[in-house]
Amino acid sequence: MPIWTLFGVKRGVATSAWPGKEDPDLQSGLLGMPKFLPDHCQENCRACADSCLPGAIGVESDSSGERLTLDYGKCIACQLCTEVCPTDALNKSSDWAFGVRKREDLVWAEALASQPAQELTSKIQKCFGRSLHIRHVDAGSCNGCESELQALNNPYYNLHRLGIFFTPSPRFADLLLVTGSVTYAMREPLLETYNGMPEPRWVMAMGTCAISGGATAGGYSCAHGLEGVLPVDIYVPGCPPNPAAMIHALLVLLNRAAQHVQGGHYAK
Repeated sequence: MPIWTLFGVKRGVATSAWPGKEDPDLQSGLLGMPKFLPDHCQENCRACADSCLPGAIGVESDSSGERLTLDYGKCIACQLCTEVCPTDALNKSSDWAFGVRKREDLVWAEALASQPAQELTSKIQKCFGRSLHIRHVDAGSCNGCESELQALNNPYYNLHRLGIFFTPSPRFADLLLVTGSVTYAMREPLLETYNGMPEPRWVMAMGTCAISGGATAGGYSCAHGLEGVLPVDIYVPGCPPNPAAMIHALLVLLNRAAQHVQGGHYAK
């Protein structure tokens, strides 16, 4: 008997019970996206904005003065802002499940919309409620997202148990999962893949690069991720997002999990 078979028999089931059970969610002690507490901001302080490489933090001026803007769709979770902030207006958190259906939900809003997040159509539930087939395209990634994607098929996360599978052919795919900053060289192959998928078809922007271009946005090789290239149905920021965040976002797409972020505000 091979040693790994013997090890598996002795160890038993290694797959986590999450997300079938609320606790644990695999993320104990994880360092997530920075938490923004605008009431703690110091007047005329730009330390966090000046330190933010991808431009996720900015400063806007209006009749009431200056205020910070925060776009989690550009954040690479480097934590530099939390280190330079003198008042803990930006501090470290364990907020990790940032998958959203609308791009604007990744941008901090002073007031949350009173209406609940829009529910997925019955068409999505009917087509993909029980299973989902994914075609992944690397459109200029550093391979950080790919490293986390590979973990989805290991025994611990075991994505297949949720009825979600990867397929090598766009002809059999329901969802196009895109990683990377969408370089000019990869635009045509990406569009060909999308056009090769049957209707109905959906698109996921996986990682900050796919959402906004990341730290290289607007450079010589790429624009701003999938913006203006393909219609996106689900966004998952992070550099890279961890496997649990990917699973949660896929379940949000399938209407099998609740979205935790609205108007840039994170709440479980």
